[in-house]
Amino acid sequence: MELEWIARLVRAGILGAVVGFEREKRFKEAGFRTHFLVAVGGALAMIVSKYGFFDVLGENVVLDPSRVAASIVSGVGFLGAGTIIVQRQSVRGLITAAGLWAVAGVGMTIGSGMYIVGICGTALVLLGLEVLNRLFQPVFPRFHRLTIHVRTKDTIPGIINLLMKQHVSITTYQAKVKGPEHEPLYSIQIHLETKRNIKEEQILKTLQTLSGIESIKFD
Repeated sequence: MELEWIARLVRAGILGAVVGFEREKRFKEAGFRTHFLVAVGGALAMIVSKYGFFDVLGENVVLDPSRVAASIVSGVGFLGAGTIIVQRQSVRGLITAAGLWAVAGVGMTIGSGMYIVGICGTALVLLGLEVLNRLFQPVFPRFHRLTIHVRTKDTIPGIINLLMKQHVSITTYQAKVKGPEHEPLYSIQIHLETKRNIKEEQILKTLQTLSGIESIKFD
């Protein structure tokens, strides 16, 4: 039985790593190792929940094998909350948090011996992360936060006009002055709504043609 339990841990780790690889290549907060550990931990807790108390069972001892497993759901919820970043009016990391929660479920499934269900669950998670995103690209707009640093305030109207020519909808923008008075640095934060067929690289290359821009950050 010990070899079978170890095999379950290995299978859970592999499936979690597959999902983590997708997050890793997108430079997300939780990547390959995090998803691997969550899946292995979920499988380990499930194995303990099902088989870890055989030595204390007797005529007067009755255990609920689902109690340890049930605590995984809430425990991974706290872990996923750590990947969610709220900054001003934008929220980042929700997809990664949901992926961690789903990977924990995959680990629990493999730990309980339901291999086919665990593999199918992993396939559905990857489907939600990759295929659905591409499938609905032409339908839903994309939202970005663009942060630009310039040395002169005269560059700001040129940036706005250039973005409008790229068929980009500007929802809000604000400019702040940083640095000393004799050498000010203007920080512009722009919230954009773009069509799916417009690439971020296209916007960045267009902005780089303007003079006076110190840095550009796309979120």
